[in-house]
Amino acid sequence: MLVFILNAGSSSLKYQLMNPVSKEVLATGLCERIGIDGVLKHEFGENKLTLEVSMPTHKEAIELVLKTLVESEGKVINSIDDIDAIGHRAVHGGEEFASSVMVTPRVIEKMKELIPLAPLHNPANIMGMEICAQLMPGKPNVAVFDTAFHQTMPDYAYMYALPYDQYTKHGIRKYGFHGTSHFFVSNEARGMLDKKHNTRVIVCHLGNGSSVSAVLNGKCIDTSMGLTPVQGLMMGTRAGDVGAGAISYMMSQENLTIDQALDVMNKKSGILGISGKSSDLREVLQGMQDGDDRCRLAVEMVAYNIKKYVGAYVAALDGVDALCFTGGIGENSSLIREIVCAGLDGMGLILDPTKNNRRRSVARDIATNSSAARIFVIPTNEEYVIANDTYKLVSGIEK
Repeated sequence: MLVFILNAGSSSLKYQLMNPVSKEVLATGLCERIGIDGVLKHEFGENKLTLEVSMPTHKEAIELVLKTLVESEGKVINSIDDIDAIGHRAVHGGEEFASSVMVTPRVIEKMKELIPLAPLHNPANIMGMEICAQLMPGKPNVAVFDTAFHQTMPDYAYMYALPYDQYTKHGIRKYGFHGTSHFFVSNEARGMLDKKHNTRVIVCHLGNGSSVSAVLNGKCIDTSMGLTPVQGLMMGTRAGDVGAGAISYMMSQENLTIDQALDVMNKKSGILGISGKSSDLREVLQGMQDGDDRCRLAVEMVAYNIKKYVGAYVAALDGVDALCFTGGIGENSSLIREIVCAGLDGMGLILDPTKNNRRRSVARDIATNSSAARIFVIPTNEEYVIANDTYKLVSGIEK
């Protein structure tokens, strides 16, 4: 089976063409600057292709991708008919969707009702589904939700201590995100552990957007992101956990509206806001090495915030069997892993410096042999989760 995997953003479009059974990736790519001028970056095998083509809307972008897959020098299949199904990344499923589902008119309507919870993401996700149904009629479409994996959280973990009717009337609660990554990595970790039962896994998905989850026996019991992705860890441009009083005071001092304050917290804070240099941790790490004290502060804040959540989740899980690092930062920054793990010996987590500094692109254990719990670096594969869920639903393996 060939699955076309689509991740539609507001002005961008990521895609892969994958066989979920063999895990073979035929092509992967990105459409950028949709609605502006348009750039397609297409990779197939060892080859790369870049096209500058006008993409007024997502429809033209998807049409270009499909044409590239079957006609241009980036051709990898003979016909669109070779595509068996389309798997869509869907950001917010609320409480409605606790697992992946076949896309139907009812699913689209429910996703539209959830737009207030994800105003930047759900409209683009829905658009991708509707366009694929139009361009590839009869092909099954599957929605795979970022929030679904976290729907196993108990109520005492996902509720906010606000008046209860804010939950019953408006659905205000923690939902969590990066669910496909947390599912994939925690599942891989369980396979790497000798222990088969009562597995206690903490996953640190660290990138421009970051989150931590506590996973007991394969089920999420808590996660750092909340109603929206701005809660939790300090991220590339997101503030993470900030007290309501601080936000209110900032708004009064700067004469900000709610929308302006949210813009600051989502786009101008985090690593960028503290360092004043960049939202890219690699540049900030270099700045720290060059003696920039604000870069030093940003790096130490990032690591300290992660460590606090790790400690909290060790308590929530009544111990830990594996601490996992994934995502661009988690997989590549040995320094962040080192700072996070420093002093966690009492929790049974002892990092091996030599293993930690060895750069490899495969799943690996970087704990010492004497460490009571394991420390894993596991490259995430969210696209495979989307493709595999699509395959199972379309094939009737899961209903």
